[in-house]
Amino acid sequence: MRQKTTLALAVAALTIAVPASAQYSANSEMPPAEKTIVEIAASSGSFETLVTALKTAGLADALSAEGPFTVFAPTDEAFAKLPAGTIEALLADKEKLTAVLTYHVVAGKVMAKDVMGMTSATTAQGEKVTFDTSNGVMVNNAKVVKADIVASNGVIHVIDTVLIP
Repeated sequence: MRQKTTLALAVAALTIAVPASAQYSANSEMPPAEKTIVEIAASSGSFETLVTALKTAGLADALSAEGPFTVFAPTDEAFAKLPAGTIEALLADKEKLTAVLTYHVVAGKVMAKDVMGMTSATTAQGEKVTFDTSNGVMVNNAKVVKADIVASNGVIHVIDTVLIP
């Protein structure tokens, strides 16, 4: 059961990477709050790396579950900042990929105003992430570039760096 929950949370982490510049199409059938985290990520068109990783790890269905989940979602640009070969190595190692993805997910719906009163949170992966709100909002070494993207099963906070446990 824990592994299934961990997978669901990992999916959330990858699936919700929505860049600050992402705009929701007026042609979309549902506004973002009526879509799941995965649906928002997939419809943004800016998260090919995340969507690929989620599918590879088998987490997309888990992140489409009821939740709620909070996902600190790295953009494609964040993945591009990783050292050469890192993405390919993660995609080839499902266990490590799942650990990285679940490290981006926290159980429950944690909005930006809630983070302001927190110093850390335990991730679905099991380790803690730390928060620093002294100059914007940082999650470990990642800057939150867009907060509070509400989904039907949680919330997405877009970050500019991939979190590595």
